[in-house]
Amino acid sequence: MTELRKARIATASLAGCFGCHMAILDIDERLIELMKLVEVDRSPLTDIKRFTRRCDIGIIEGGCANEENVHVLRDFRRNCDVLIAIGQCAIMGGLPAMRNAIMHSDAPLRECLEEAFLTGRYIRNTTHQVPNDPALPLLLDEVYPCSEVVEIDYNIPGCAPSGDIIYETLAGLLAGKFSGFERHRIRFD
Repeated sequence: MTELRKARIATASLAGCFGCHMAILDIDERLIELMKLVEVDRSPLTDIKRFTRRCDIGIIEGGCANEENVHVLRDFRRNCDVLIAIGQCAIMGGLPAMRNAIMHSDAPLRECLEEAFLTGRYIRNTTHQVPNDPALPLLLDEVYPCSEVVEIDYNIPGCAPSGDIIYETLAGLLAGKFSGFERHRIRFD
């Protein structure tokens, strides 16, 4: 008897809160059934930092706020057959994109960083410097949704989406039966 090839899945968290990865864990006991069908490659859930081979499905949470986010997202697009943006941060920028309104006001990035690290009311920065190490990724001019950086195949909306929606999406994709969401499944009213 030949064992079916398991699909390979990779996940990453960009500029967001990691809540969508926690929602993946909310699949609960169905994770056991899912793990019979998939192997997890690059992911904070496995602590694998680089792709070990091509993946069938990539799942991205969070938007692009810095150059490292863009690099990771492009790497996922190159290495995954299907790329899913999960959660509002990946789809629309979410809470991290709130800085876009500030950046488009009269306050340039330098003033925002000074407020955050030097002059803010509760700041106790003993170095009296804005962090500026070459190891820190450069901030982008604004926070971008994933679809503005690479092509995204599917979006799973929510903040965070339910474990049920995530499971149903993955199970449908793995069975070759997913064609999108019925409206009643993703309404939030």
